[in-house]
Amino acid sequence: MGIFLDSAINEEVKRLTELGLITGVTTNPKLLAQANKPWKETIKELCEISPGPVFYQLTKDTLEEMEKEAKIFHEISPQKIAMKIPAKTENMALIKKIGNKIPCAVTAIFSDYQTYLACEVGAKYLIPYVNRATRLIGDGVYLVSRMREIINATGCRTEILAASVKTAEEAVNCVLAGAHHLSMPFEVIMSLGNHPLSEDAIKEFSKFIKPNRK
Repeated sequence: MGIFLDSAINEEVKRLTELGLITGVTTNPKLLAQANKPWKETIKELCEISPGPVFYQLTKDTLEEMEKEAKIFHEISPQKIAMKIPAKTENMALIKKIGNKIPCAVTAIFSDYQTYLACEVGAKYLIPYVNRATRLIGDGVYLVSRMREIINATGCRTEILAASVKTAEEAVNCVLAGAHHLSMPFEVIMSLGNHPLSEDAIKEFSKFIKPNRK
């Protein structure tokens, strides 16, 4: 299992890296735009900070342009960069061409049949938008469970990186449904170790701790 930070903000990546809580970083065009810097510069900085993979989402319209874009960004940090390729039949053909050199994820998955094709073309990661799927089609966690069933049935080594995870409870439900990794905003990751009853217990214990007591 791995926890990925869904952000392009250096300070957030640094903080969670210092705490040892994240495996890597996921980005998308919206997050990169919020960083208010050239995208290549942002990705380079994230690669320097992140302990593991940094995902960049391809944005071009044609397969030829996407392949060129993938090579440009992969060169920034060949040991860390992974590509997010939007789920579309034509786009998945690109994985067949570059997937043996660059780790590729199919992102914005909303169906089991998209999952099946992504497995067949050799995607390393599958990225469903869990919370968005719940809002738009009914049950994002169930989608994760179906995706895991397809992976098991095909015997492929593809891993589910569940994204659009908005609460701690949703995160745990994704794990129980079969997700291999989770991608979450800073606030959600920081909430995972907290609970009101834990806070109450800590306050109660603190009453018995004398100042300077070792």
